[in-house]
Amino acid sequence: MSGRTSRDGRHSPPVPSGAEPVEQVRRQVDRLCWTGILLGLAFTMTNVQSFAAGDAAVWSLRWSAAWLLDPMVSLVLLAILRAEQVTARYGVHTGGWVRGAKWFTLAATYVMNTWEAFADASAAMVVLHSVPPLVVFVAAEAVTDLRDKLGEVAALSEAPQRPAAAPERTERKAAPPPRRTSADEYLNRARQAWQPGVTVTPAWIREITGCSRGLSSRLAAALAEEVNTERGEP
Repeated sequence: MSGRTSRDGRHSPPVPSGAEPVEQVRRQVDRLCWTGILLGLAFTMTNVQSFAAGDAAVWSLRWSAAWLLDPMVSLVLLAILRAEQVTARYGVHTGGWVRGAKWFTLAATYVMNTWEAFADASAAMVVLHSVPPLVVFVAAEAVTDLRDKLGEVAALSEAPQRPAAAPERTERKAAPPPRRTSADEYLNRARQAWQPGVTVTPAWIREITGCSRGLSSRLAAALAEEVNTERGEP
């Protein structure tokens, strides 16, 4: 086993060899939490239907419509919980309305489940009907944090472990000083670039050869003399 150093410089605990992959554990935890939430909401649905139907006859319109009350609240709650998982993963703040909607739907589910138990003053029924909504509430708060923390552990476990490399000593040879271009080389460049009709001036010499201003005057005079000699001019 060996420890790792995270990006912020903190030393993480050693990862045992042969341990179960963190990503696999994260998927299992996510599925188990959501399964518990769905089962809890399914249990509360029957209680809410009984609360809403009251003494209505079975299969009557009121009795049938009572089955819609709990799914209406539960679907909104599930949508909010699923969205919070994604926004929390990217560190996006959802605002007070989202938080208020989640708490309201959870509170509404709890009240509708325990109303008759409190009205009958039955402690056993209060406990029985309180546990599923409270489990849903606790799991809803915990599932997002668990997913984020397991994601951090997965990132640490997948980070490559690189030993600190010893600084390499390289001997660099001093680069030889650049060779200076001679006046004859500049003059040869000017000879090759000159064409009939071109007036030889110091500015033209500097443009063609890139030599200094002082040298361009001498080269211009020498090249002009050669050109005039070839033409037979004095």
